[in-house]
Amino acid sequence: MRKALLDWLDDRTGYRAMVHSMLFENIPGGSRWRYVWGSTLVFAFAVQVITGFFLWASYSPSSQTAWESVYYIQYQMSGGAWLRGIHHFMAQAMIVLLALHMLQIIIDGAYRAPREVNFWIGLILLNLVLGLSLTGYLLPWDQKGYWATKVATNIMLTVPLAGPSIQRIVVGGSAYGHHTLTRFFALHAGLLPALMIFFIIAHVYVFRRHGIKFKEPKRAPDTHFWVDQLLKDAIACLAVLLVVIVLIIWRGAELGAPADPSEPYSAARPEWYFLFLFQFLKLPTFAGEREVLGAVVIPGLVMLILFLMPIVGRWKLGHRFNVVFLFALLAGVVILTFRAVAEDRSKSDYHAAVTQAHKDAERVKDLANSPTGIPATGAVSLLREDAYTQGPKLFKAHCASCHRFDGHDGLGFKPDPVKQPQTASDLKGFGSRQWLAGILDPNKVATQNYLGAEKLKNGKMVKFVKKDVPDYDKNDLNKVIAAVSAEAQLPYQRQLDQSDAVLIKQRRAILLKGDPIRCLDCHGFGGKESDEANTPNLTGYASRQWLIDFLHDPGHERFYGKKNEMPAFGKKKILDEKSIALIADWLRGDWYEPNQPAAPPPPPATMPATTQAR
Repeated sequence: MRKALLDWLDDRTGYRAMVHSMLFENIPGGSRWRYVWGSTLVFAFAVQVITGFFLWASYSPSSQTAWESVYYIQYQMSGGAWLRGIHHFMAQAMIVLLALHMLQIIIDGAYRAPREVNFWIGLILLNLVLGLSLTGYLLPWDQKGYWATKVATNIMLTVPLAGPSIQRIVVGGSAYGHHTLTRFFALHAGLLPALMIFFIIAHVYVFRRHGIKFKEPKRAPDTHFWVDQLLKDAIACLAVLLVVIVLIIWRGAELGAPADPSEPYSAARPEWYFLFLFQFLKLPTFAGEREVLGAVVIPGLVMLILFLMPIVGRWKLGHRFNVVFLFALLAGVVILTFRAVAEDRSKSDYHAAVTQAHKDAERVKDLANSPTGIPATGAVSLLREDAYTQGPKLFKAHCASCHRFDGHDGLGFKPDPVKQPQTASDLKGFGSRQWLAGILDPNKVATQNYLGAEKLKNGKMVKFVKKDVPDYDKNDLNKVIAAVSAEAQLPYQRQLDQSDAVLIKQRRAILLKGDPIRCLDCHGFGGKESDEANTPNLTGYASRQWLIDFLHDPGHERFYGKKNEMPAFGKKKILDEKSIALIADWLRGDWYEPNQPAAPPPPPATMPATTQAR
């Protein structure tokens, strides 16, 4: 029955002759390891097609769901990290295998007549692989892919006359967004793979028509593809797969923070196989209007020389020229790539951007894995509304010119004391017991981290602390610190406040009734107003709402009045209410932490009636 079925199938298709032709293809001079590169490329592409299909089944190509679906594949789908890792690193392996295959073809002279057409088909396949690499880089829709693709596609603008139109067609409009992603996905998962399959079939067909190019004299007797060469090909394919697996275990496929066009990303670089071109265009020779030479003219000439190799290589001298040119080309690519890496290593701003990018990537994954998960507005909103992420950036942009946070600018870098001298207090732990203890310490109050600015050193607060505080009872001071710091309701101090609840209640009552430390001589507290102007009211001191109101208008009568020199960030529309709330939450430590229940959403920022009236 089985034999009859196979006979029927062979009668209709002739599959036995085809299989026999493939397995018993003649290998002149015997099997060799140098012949494995073509097979490894076909294997790598087959792996890409298989893994790409399963990735496609879980991928959602839109600007609001692409990152989210990749996050699901990477961190929630069974085997998803391996699936994506194989696809990611096998794509990079194809670039290396292409270079090795081309080296073998040129050195062996396998591009000469009658194999010219096959060589040209190979060049087409080379460009298709590069196209797949470029279009696939954007699909995770993370910061790195988004900005690197923007850098790469901006090169199209250098094409004379048609450049802007070409870029607009590729991008899908004037701005990078949803249409850019869908067009790249259509190219990556549809058109380019279809063209790859067509030209691979043509490549194999033409190759089999002319057979393997070999050199005389033969080193060994002729053999068949089965079994020696097939075994070598299989071992080489397994070696490629093993390298990919090692890379997955060692590094894994990276997923950065969701693409956010509103966030600058100075760490934008193309993937390593395009890094040489990025570095090439940075040469002074191609500055300004001459960029078209490095972006279009010279790459076009290189492709033209490669295309003409079969013609030039007809002569012995021409063949030598082709070999030297190819080695020089690959050497240039390697040198430019290493030079680009070396330059980046020496740039502190690049390291800062990479560090921040990694920090944002890890943070958004923590938020996405939180009990509240990813909102309907997409994962990018997780970072935009996260105090832990946005607070340091806003602090650096608007506060670090005067203040510090634990000695740095909020993002972990110390500003130049000459260009940006510290003229205001260090806000690390603002409102906490430790911070209040420092400001009431006669040895610390006039230091740089508290009231050390020139205009504050001789102020009433510094004089009071230096003159009167040493005479006070230490227990009374500790009670004042506990009572005032409890007004802040700091998340990292709540447990301590709860344990001292009785002490805090007693001290609050003492402040309102007698105030032996005379805080209320200058400050208002608990409904009692002070006759002293230009001093902050201590009711709710350093609480979320107090900070929001303070940042909105520090010159309000509740705070520093007319003598205030700090910008009114909200009143003067320097920052919106959302940004002010993010700074306040960050300074206080109000943010979600992994493995902890998600904090309830904060109440909307509203100003007290007295402030609104102003």
